[in-house]
Amino acid sequence: MSEPIITEETPNVANQAHELEPVQVAPERRRGERWTARLVLFLRVMAGLSMAKGLFHWAVVLGVGEGADTLFSRQTLPWQTATVFFAVIDLLAAVGLWLAAAWGAVVWLTASVSMAAVEVFFPQVYGGRVSIIAGEFALICCYLWLAILSAREHPQ
Repeated sequence: MSEPIITEETPNVANQAHELEPVQVAPERRRGERWTARLVLFLRVMAGLSMAKGLFHWAVVLGVGEGADTLFSRQTLPWQTATVFFAVIDLLAAVGLWLAAAWGAVVWLTASVSMAAVEVFFPQVYGGRVSIIAGEFALICCYLWLAILSAREHPQ
């Protein structure tokens, strides 16, 4: 049997195995999806805030830390209705936002617009606080800005 002739042009398989680089995502792709990553981070932060808001509303409904005559039972029916609504919708939005699902953003937007609407059109319910309205508006604008920039990264 004849041995194979190894020349400089014939690659040495043993040397090639040591020269392989680990598989990595191309830097262009990582940079190209930075707005999407920022949008997902924003959604996760909003999920945490929605979870906190929902748990707060449930604590009020259940009278956590209060006696038999709770704050919830002494309030008007519109206040109670709004509190239960936000207790449910905020937790639902938190799940959808954490998953970065499209329906989560829709539920969160519905909750945010609803809170602003209650503050603007029904000030007798929660008091018509301008800071809540401004905060909800700022968060919605931030979400829309990030969503538009993320969509530009994916022109399909």
